[in-house]
Amino acid sequence: MAAYLGLTWDHPRGKNALTAAAARAPTLQGLEIAWHAQPLEDFEARPLAELCGRYDLLVIDHPHVGEAAASGGLRPLDEVLPGAELAEIGANTVGACFESYRWDGRLWALPLDAASQVTALRADRLAGAAPRTWDEVEALARETGAVALSLAGPHAFLSLLSVVAALDEVPAASAGELLPYAAGCAAAELVQRLFDHAPRHAATLNPIQLLDHMASQEDVLVCPLVYGYVNYAVPAPGRRRLRFVDAPRASHAGRPGSTLGGTGIAISRRCALSEPLLAHLRWLMSERAQLDFIPQHDGQPSRRSAWWDPKLNTRFGGFYRGTAQTLEQACVRPRHAGYVAFQAQASACVREALLERRPAATLVDELNGMFRRSRGNARHQEGRAHA
Repeated sequence: MAAYLGLTWDHPRGKNALTAAAARAPTLQGLEIAWHAQPLEDFEARPLAELCGRYDLLVIDHPHVGEAAASGGLRPLDEVLPGAELAEIGANTVGACFESYRWDGRLWALPLDAASQVTALRADRLAGAAPRTWDEVEALARETGAVALSLAGPHAFLSLLSVVAALDEVPAASAGELLPYAAGCAAAELVQRLFDHAPRHAATLNPIQLLDHMASQEDVLVCPLVYGYVNYAVPAPGRRRLRFVDAPRASHAGRPGSTLGGTGIAISRRCALSEPLLAHLRWLMSERAQLDFIPQHDGQPSRRSAWWDPKLNTRFGGFYRGTAQTLEQACVRPRHAGYVAFQAQASACVREALLERRPAATLVDELNGMFRRSRGNARHQEGRAHA
């Protein structure tokens, strides 16, 4: 019987469905998969090449694909599965989740899990409707002091990107600049004003910690941008149910601004491929698994039909339907080799700028300069690799 070792992230959404599926695999597909789990932060701290040398299967997010292509540690999926099968998966995947794993003409992962930054709120305590625009979010922040920003880890930078996207500008749309100057300045000024009225303790919490806090404490009513976790859309012992809605817009007629998250399942070069393994991956991507098995085991499916399924939405308090429009329009992050390190540095820069109240123009210039250097280093490495 073929045996494989996989690495995923240490959260029910990241591991429960995979381990439950692996428990069925010996009987149904004739293979064994042992899944290890590590915190999300460790994926940023440990080089992908190192992980590819130790694991056959890896759950990654799309900003790692440039590094994957440069390191040679992952096997392109178009070498493994027929083009027609990949096209079917792509056509049925929500938003840009499938295409986000395509880089340098190759596909590096299958979209296992879908997420984007959305708005989380305590509907049981919020007077009136959920805020839909950034003006409404800011008014609520001034009135209550209970609007929190997600700023820990990479999320300060990602929140800034999402506000820029709401202003109808696509970050990194050009090869030269990450942030369009006018939209970047407007977004930085808005984030600063929200930060000035936000509970200070919330700034140190990662998305899971922030959602835990919102569900168990009474001092945060709304987080306008946080990666959605369906697990919090249902009651649990010791915590309240959270409601999730589309990310804020610049105007009621605008689009929700958000940055794509989610994860994909990738195959390392060390992996000895087998038909049972490919059958298992096909099943994970199937409609049956995506609409039934994965949601039953705390997962967040990537198949579009799951996000509009009436039974799933009834079970999970409308989480999927309430945020699907945001996910469909969420922006794909840059993915060049070195982007993940840049993202961490850029987020630290945003947090420092907020604490020091730096001018928005200064912050935008700093971030664009950091991005140009990061892209330049990636091009230099690519040039050396092709020499």
